[in-house]
Amino acid sequence: MLIALAALFSYVNYRFLKLPASFGLMLSALVTSLAVVALGEFGSHTLENLAHHALENVDFDQTLMHGMLSFLLFAGALHIDLNDLAQQKWSVGFLASLGVVVSTLIIGYATYWLFGLLGQGVPLIYCLLFGALISPTDPIAVLSILKSMGADTALENKMAGESLFNDGVGVVVFLVLLSIATGEHPATFGSVVTLFLEEAIGGGLFGLLTGYLAYRMLRQVDDYEVEILITLALVMGGYTLATALHLSGPIATVVAGLLIGNHGRRFAMSKQTREHLDTFWQLIDGILNAILFVLIGLEALLLPFEAAFAWAAVLAIPVVLLARLVSVSLPAFVPGLRDEFSPKVIVALTWGGLRGGISIALALALPDVPARSALITTTYAVVVFSILVQGLTVVRVLRSPLLQASSKARAAEE
Repeated sequence: MLIALAALFSYVNYRFLKLPASFGLMLSALVTSLAVVALGEFGSHTLENLAHHALENVDFDQTLMHGMLSFLLFAGALHIDLNDLAQQKWSVGFLASLGVVVSTLIIGYATYWLFGLLGQGVPLIYCLLFGALISPTDPIAVLSILKSMGADTALENKMAGESLFNDGVGVVVFLVLLSIATGEHPATFGSVVTLFLEEAIGGGLFGLLTGYLAYRMLRQVDDYEVEILITLALVMGGYTLATALHLSGPIATVVAGLLIGNHGRRFAMSKQTREHLDTFWQLIDGILNAILFVLIGLEALLLPFEAAFAWAAVLAIPVVLLARLVSVSLPAFVPGLRDEFSPKVIVALTWGGLRGGISIALALALPDVPARSALITTTYAVVVFSILVQGLTVVRVLRSPLLQASSKARAAEE
């Protein structure tokens, strides 16, 4: 059903909407969801019941986090130039680590105050969980807009590198806070740091190890079918094993993808294999992206929308944007990084830092507590605004006369 809808919406978008593929697919699915809900309000419940029944069989959290995510992250990392990324290593490292933590704290405490003001009374730990799940930018959404932005290489590497790594760090922060909320781990500084290092650093080392083993196997083979199968095993088996060992599967997959996409591509593959490998993973990326964004739009049918949460959902949007602005502006005050964060870069990172399916999946993974419905509704509102408003206007914002003038003035001063 999802493949059929993705094909239909892709056709409609290509022929009529002419929006970037991911955004057009999500908009089509969202409009379809709203139309089904509207029909239900007018007494025609047959289609609504059918859609509910079909979507209830899809566990969004499992489908994305333990199904699609490893493929999408590997496909994204496969085409990142490691030398270009290395030039931005300190910027990317700062944004993907401390930036996520700062954003989590700002959003957590701000929404705690916001929910209290609106009489919702959501506990602080769950507000911090909301901060953790909404802080990382979605690599799937971000990478899809980089092609149309026409930004310089340095900015593209910052955005691509940050989105690939802060996704894994955000998931780790979320899992650490969730273990505290459920009482699985004590809320002590030592236990939190230990758990974070095990997940994040352990995941990176595991990805390096599995990526290197796959690289050695690729060097001994010259058959593109076997080599593609090895990369599939690396993605599926590596992610599953990392998760089973309580290591970060997303971080492991990104590290392995970077290794195969650089050293593997240069030293272990023939030209024919590279062409087939690129085509294969490009198709996997495109198909899963289409399904994911259709699923995000259709999830509106199942989300627990309540009028009481509407104001919280609307007000959370500027809170998330402000937290993002603060977190990406911090490097501008760090010696050695200051020159890399001009006003244009900060605006691009703020407005182009899209949220997507990962945030929704983590929200749906929250335990069944009274605050769950409010947090899911708020997450969905932020994600929809992020993709449909920020995603469709980021190029226009970056090309605005005011921002161009600011960039020219800074260049003249330098």
